[in-house]
Amino acid sequence: MGTTNNEESTSQTQKLPPGVVLGPDGKPCKVCTAFRHWKPLKNMTTPKAAATTTTTTTKGPVNSQHTIDPISASLAIASAIPPIIDLPRPDNCPPDVEQLGRATWSFLHTTAAYYPERADPTQARHMYSLLSALPTLYPCSHCASHLGECMKRNPPDVSGRAALSRWLCERHNEVNVRLGKPSFDCNKTDERWKDGPLDGSCD
Repeated sequence: MGTTNNEESTSQTQKLPPGVVLGPDGKPCKVCTAFRHWKPLKNMTTPKAAATTTTTTTKGPVNSQHTIDPISASLAIASAIPPIIDLPRPDNCPPDVEQLGRATWSFLHTTAAYYPERADPTQARHMYSLLSALPTLYPCSHCASHLGECMKRNPPDVSGRAALSRWLCERHNEVNVRLGKPSFDCNKTDERWKDGPLDGSCD
């Protein structure tokens, strides 16, 4: 009897290093995973490869495999997996989940900062359509699903700039809390996304 999709997914998840996220197809998702987690995944040595060696005899090289003891194999595997650190990210790499998230939040917060004080029906309709499309179109399916659930509990307020800025800030803070990051003061959205710091350091 073959394994079910759930069994295969569970088995694959158990083999993944921490931080690597599976996509809807059951495979590791690059845009759902931070680069620092994805890179070690590509460098991992499999147990089978780490537990075999190629020996050389006096008569020349012999391509035979000899199993080494389990303790040595475990040490070899552990040393072959690099630690999870912030690796330098080449500029020409596709965005990972963190880069995509920062860019998306920057776009949304800035758009809200320049949204009309009182939106007319056309402006409100377009903004609502933009926000409503994200749970369907956002590349990271896990992020999109979470945003969709948040929007069901708290529908977007597109009536004007202040209301939209606060709504986005509150949704962003929900993500921050989920990720263990500090919350942002929603009274400072204009300072952060429109006017700049009061000390003029961005002028």
